[in-house]
Amino acid sequence: MSETVQNQVRTFVVDNFLFGDQDALSGDDQSLIENDVIDSTGVLELVSFIEERFGIAMSDAEIVPANLDSVSRIAAFIERKRETVN
Repeated sequence: MSETVQNQVRTFVVDNFLFGDQDALSGDDQSLIENDVIDSTGVLELVSFIEERFGIAMSDAEIVPANLDSVSRIAAFIERKRETVN
C-alpha cells in the first residue's frame, strides 16, 4: 500500500528540518513557522520537495502560510492541487 501524502510530508519535515527527531513535531497541526521548524530557505526546500515528489507546480501566490504552515495544511494543499490536475 502506498504511503499517504500526509505521512510523506511528515517524513520529509522530520528528516530535513528536525534531523530525524520525530518527538520535535508534536502534531500535524503544529505551526512549522511559529515553532521555528522552517525558515524562508526551508520554505523553498519544501516547495521543491512538493513539486518534485508530487508533480505539482506551485505559483508564487500559493507559497503562503495558509498552504505551508503545518503538515496537515501541506497535505491538504497537495490533495487540492492533485484534484484540479486530474
